[in-house]
Formats: sequence, structure tokens, C-alpha cells
Amino acid sequence: MLNRRDLLRTGGLAALGLIMPPLTGPNFLARKLLAGPIGAGTGAKKMIFIWQRGGNDAVNTVIPSGDVDYSQVIRPSLFISDTEALDLGNGFAQLHPALDPLMEIYNHTSLNGIAGPGNLAVLHRIGYPEQSRSHFSAQQFWENGVPGDETLDEGFIYRRFANVPGFPDDPFPGAFLSDALALSMRGPIPMPAFPATEDYSFSGSLAEVERFLGALPSTPGGTDGSGFYGVYGGKPDMEGGPYRDALMPTGVKLGESVSTVQQALAQGPYVPENGAVYPNNTFGQQLAEIAMLLKRTPASLLGVNIGGWDTHTGQGRITGAHPNILDDLAQGIQALSRDLQDMWEDTIVVTVSEFGRTSIENGSSGTDHGAGTAMFVAGGNVIGGVYNCDPSTWEAGALFSENDRYLAANTDFRVVFAEIFQQHFGDDPATMDQFMPGYDLAAAQYPGLFTQLGFLT
Repeated sequence: MLNRRDLLRTGGLAALGLIMPPLTGPNFLARKLLAGPIGAGTGAKKMIFIWQRGGNDAVNTVIPSGDVDYSQVIRPSLFISDTEALDLGNGFAQLHPALDPLMEIYNHTSLNGIAGPGNLAVLHRIGYPEQSRSHFSAQQFWENGVPGDETLDEGFIYRRFANVPGFPDDPFPGAFLSDALALSMRGPIPMPAFPATEDYSFSGSLAEVERFLGALPSTPGGTDGSGFYGVYGGKPDMEGGPYRDALMPTGVKLGESVSTVQQALAQGPYVPENGAVYPNNTFGQQLAEIAMLLKRTPASLLGVNIGGWDTHTGQGRITGAHPNILDDLAQGIQALSRDLQDMWEDTIVVTVSEFGRTSIENGSSGTDHGAGTAMFVAGGNVIGGVYNCDPSTWEAGALFSENDRYLAANTDFRVVFAEIFQQHFGDDPATMDQFMPGYDLAAAQYPGLFTQLGFLT
């Protein structure tokens, strides 16, 4: 009798671990925070999120050049002058010159006098109260949506999308392009993770794959199924075995999602549109695959990592480690904006990083773990401009407003995503506490941090 292990070997796929949620104990499914379906948006809206792992130097990214404290005194090897930085048009903030590709999206006559779509929001001073400076803890909080809870291994982005009607039955609601699924997308209903689409496929032609997948039984747990679906949709190998109730439907979900990706690949080599040129590296290749998946599958949520932001030493000023990855990030977002023009009105691209870095340069020509960070949000319905980095919101001494070393947050990251969920996806404001448990309490406790910025129409 064909068992699951033999079947996976026959299919030439070792991807089951990529789609499985982390099994952290017999009760891992019991920690489900969902409260039933909600009225979400149209379903046509898309989100791409880019994780800048390591803690991005927000002050070197979005430069508060109007702050008298920003100078060579505090940043002797990293300081960027007004003539080198990219002016954003508000008389206070500038971008690092390596981010020049972003100006194509940012430009608008009302912002900086240059014609363009004005579809880029530059958000500064984003974080949460009592910011952690541990990579592990800070990423955990940003991804589970509950600052202070280091045990919750379910993602707040997952919780939002899992509440969309039809999500459990969607063969391919989205994916994370990496070796492991981001915590922000983890939950009881599994979602796939893979570094490249070619890694997420069964061997053989499309017709051979269809034969291998077979058919589900006519009744749940029945014996009249065939192939992969027959094994995972039929009677369990080990009745009452540990995790059986999770493993069997996960196998079916795996087959459906792999089949969807293979059908997308079968349409032929992907050619970006509208002159889009992605960075010539793994990050760029993954962004191109994200664009392909958005066009050829029902996916509405796709994410990717870009590492290298932990710049303790040799950070680089105009060139070097930090400028190089800023350039990759900017090229990638620019390419997405060109490539996805046909769906740009329904797409939002969001960057996140777990914290910013120290305002004062360290002794190794780098910066150390800090507090408030910067985010970029791009999309057809984004109201371009600079938020939280202008003379009216940037108080004297802001660069040292936390522990006399860091830039404190002026807006909680949860309210940024609340605005995205409500304005982009059409979610009910009353559901924010469901997606991010403790949201209502935190908003009442820190009202100043929970005022929406208004970067979406």
C-alpha cells in the first residue's frame, strides 16, 4: 500500500515542511485567535510586504536634515549633506541618495514640484511603546502584533487574511518567498513558503503532475480517491496518531497550492512589463516571482525577506553595505510599481523592519540597535508624502528622545496596519483588536501613538 512518505518521494517533492505550521506541542491548534469570518474587502486587493531583517538605520534612510542635531558631530563617517541627499520637498526630510529609484514613485508636483504619480508614503518614527532592542523579541512583536508577548506564534497578518470569506478553501491565497514561513503569516491554516517557485513543484510535466495528484475521495475520509489527494484526503494511515487532524488536510492543501504554482509556471517564462528591471540578485528574482504569482494565481498576500540591515560596523556612507541594500530595496519597489501597473490601484507594497538604530554613530563606523524605524508604503491609492518627519511633528531633541540615544516612535506600527486593513481592504475598524489582540487597550493608553497618519485614500 502506498504511504505518504513513498508518495512524496515518487512526486519528487520535499516541500511538505515548507507549508506546515510549526508543531509546538499537542495543543498548537488550540491557540487560535480567530472569531469567525468578517466583512472584508472585495478580495481583489493585494498586499506585498518586504521584511528588512536586522534593524534598518532609519536616520540614514529618511534623513531629518532639518534637525540641527543631525550633523557630522554625531555621525562623523555617515553624515550626508543636503547637496548629496534626495530632497522630498517639505523643507525638512531627505532620502539617502541610494534610494533614488523611489523618486519615480514619490514625485508629484504637489510634493516636490516634479511630475509623477505621488504613490509613495515615507513614514518615519514608527514603533511601539517600550521598544525591544533584541532582534528575536522585536521581530516577534512586529509579526504577532502583540508587543510584549514572546510566546504567541501566530501572525497578525495571517489573522487578517484568514478572516476573509473563502480563505480556508483558497488553493493558493499567498506565500512567503523564503526557506521558512514568516511568523506574521503563520496560523492554523497553513500557507506555503519557498525560496523560488521552481523549488515548489512536483517533478514531471503538467499532465504527469495531474495524474500524480489524482482525485479526492467522494466523501471525507473515503477510500475511493486516487494519487496524492486520495492518500491525504482519505483514511488516515494511523488512526488517532499525533497531529493526524492537522497533517491530513495540510497534505491536501499542499497538493492544491503546488498545482496552482505549477500551472502558473506552465504559462512560460515570466517577462516583466513596462520596462521593469528587478535587482540582479536573489531578492530581485523573488520580487519578480511575486509579480508573476500575483498575475497568474489567486494570491492576494505575498512576502519576502531582504537581510543585511544589522550594520554595527562599516555601514557605509554613499557607498558600502547599507547604501547597497537601500539601492536593492529601491530598485525592487520601483520595478514592482512598473510591472504591476495593471493592478497598481489594487496593490499595496509595505516595508517593515524591527527597529531603527542609534542616532549617534558608534566607534566602528556603524550604528547599534535603536527604537523608532522608517517604513515605505507604495500603491495606487497611497497619498504620497512624508509623515512624522517635518517641522510640525519633529520636536527639538527628537534624535535623542529615547534613552538619550534613540529616535522614539511617534506612531505605533499597529495603527499603520490598521489604516491599511481599513482603507485598502475595507475592514471594519472594530476588528483591529481581533487581528492585533490588545489593540484597543493600547490605543486607549497611548492615544498619541494611535492616530492614523492618513496616507491612504
